[in-house]
Amino acid sequence: MDKLKRVLSGRDAEEPSGLAEVLDSTSLGWGTRVKGFIACFAIGCLCSILGSCLLWIPKKGLVLFAVFYTLGNIASLGSTMFLMGPMKQLKRMFEPTRLIATIVMLLCLILTLCSAFWWRKAGLALLFCILQFFAMAWYSISFIPYAR
Repeated sequence: MDKLKRVLSGRDAEEPSGLAEVLDSTSLGWGTRVKGFIACFAIGCLCSILGSCLLWIPKKGLVLFAVFYTLGNIASLGSTMFLMGPMKQLKRMFEPTRLIATIVMLLCLILTLCSAFWWRKAGLALLFCILQFFAMAWYSISFIPYAR
């Protein structure tokens, strides 16, 4: 378990410095991080499932699906910030190896919400939800070594 903590916090090979000890003492504890991750990920899954159930409502169902599916993906993406911390997560998201995947994923999230709220095109929202699924899969795979 200590090895997993060191890897996720970015201190796998180095000894903790004075600054790292100060940052660790002021941040969330490991148990709190795991609880936050589980809660945020569960909320994300719940929003995605709720969106799938709302898909069958006449007229507004497709827009509700797009909104809840996108909110579920945002919550699931935010859950990983509990494990690594927000700044490290943002740095890793925009590393050169996953920069394109991150941009495509964020663009699909934004375009889905724009098509649901601003343009009010249900078919376009569904298309962006499908693209969002593939973009999230591509982004997730970019964190697995040698998976791309």
